[in-house]
Formats: sequence, C-alpha cells, structure tokens
Amino acid sequence: MTSDKKAPDKPKKAAVAQSKNRDMGSALRSVYQKTVEEAVPDDLLSLLGKLD
Repeated sequence: MTSDKKAPDKPKKAAVAQSKNRDMGSALRSVYQKTVEEAVPDDLLSLLGKLD
C-alpha cells in the first residue's frame, strides 16, 4: 500500500520541477534582455575605438 501513496507524488514533483525550470528560464531571459538593452559606457567605446 505504500507504493500507492508514492505514485501521486511523482506527478507533483514533476510539476514542481517544471515550474522551477520555467521560473529560472524566465529570470534568465529577463536578465539577458536587460543586459542587451544596457548602454555601452563611453570609456569602453573609447577603448574599442583605439583598437582600430
């Protein structure tokens, strides 16, 4: 009878893991998007210009 009790836990654990993965993916996309939109500092642009 203990196996009957463990069986329903697996879908719950899978759903929790899937939810955590979705949340992590959303957080990573948000950080990436903010980084992409961030302006490049003038000092860095100046240094890059000296490489040419």
